[in-house]
Amino acid sequence: MSRILVTGADGFIGSHLVEELVRQGRSVRAFVLYNSFDHWGWLDSIPATVKESFEVVAGDVRDRNCIDQALSGCTSVLHLAALIGIPYSYRAAESYVDVNVHGTLNIVEAARVKGIEKVVVTSTSEVYGTAQFVPITEEHPLVGQSPYAATKIAADQLALSYQKSFGVPVAIARPFNTYGPRQSARAVIPTIISQVANGERKIKLGALHPTRDFTFVTDTARGLIAVHDSAKSVGEVINLGTGFEISVGDLAKLIAETMGAKVEFESESERVRPAASEVERLCAAVGKAEKLLGWKLQLQGLDGLRQGLATTVKWFADPKNRERYRIGRYTV
Repeated sequence: MSRILVTGADGFIGSHLVEELVRQGRSVRAFVLYNSFDHWGWLDSIPATVKESFEVVAGDVRDRNCIDQALSGCTSVLHLAALIGIPYSYRAAESYVDVNVHGTLNIVEAARVKGIEKVVVTSTSEVYGTAQFVPITEEHPLVGQSPYAATKIAADQLALSYQKSFGVPVAIARPFNTYGPRQSARAVIPTIISQVANGERKIKLGALHPTRDFTFVTDTARGLIAVHDSAKSVGEVINLGTGFEISVGDLAKLIAETMGAKVEFESESERVRPAASEVERLCAAVGKAEKLLGWKLQLQGLDGLRQGLATTVKWFADPKNRERYRIGRYTV
């Protein structure tokens, strides 16, 4: 049986991806960031029946030897491991280069040497910067408005260069704003939900006017698998979004309505990006994913967003889940 390596398996999207792969009967090796506590990140919280059905390897994508060992016996890799917090990238740009660029180099170089059959590199809609036209197609110019975005552009281009130069079967999956259970509290939806669930009625946010295209995490996971499975995706960049955009302010009102709470929202300066770094608008064109992969969203439009938010709210409503977060403390 073919075995898939998932890097960043301990993260938000990665843990859901591992779950979905296991439920589909795939053989999975989950690569998690080494720590002395032997914690597996969000993989520690998934159902025991799923947890028993995949292998876990700890290491660091910045270490080529770790990647060589992790890829041994695998036929493909879904590469998600990355530093992703935009505010932290202002403070630690060198770390983002080390993890996002050098880590991706280690993946594609090891794949080249080992003759890996498929490499899916996970990108981000942040590489487009503020939309110059909508919906944003894969041909939209790439604009690095943050150190994070710049390193993801570099990683994407490096991976694609290995496809063109060496024939490494690389595909770039480009998710827009994924949300759902287990997401970091630094992201806007968990930020709002966790504050309301904790009894706060004056909710602290960053800028309220930017628009985003929110995709529920299981749809993103299914999209990543579709990119992995399709022979047509090699050498391609493929958006994974919904084509529905909503402002942060309207999103906050929708969440409050979903939770049955009357709240006020205030923009807090430390949560606001530098003016020229703020991405004002994101809205995906998803025709390529639909045509090339046959990928179909399960949650779509405003009704789909309401349904996904209800599921996310239910998860955060459990005090045991909220215990993992420092509610009220701004997390970069």
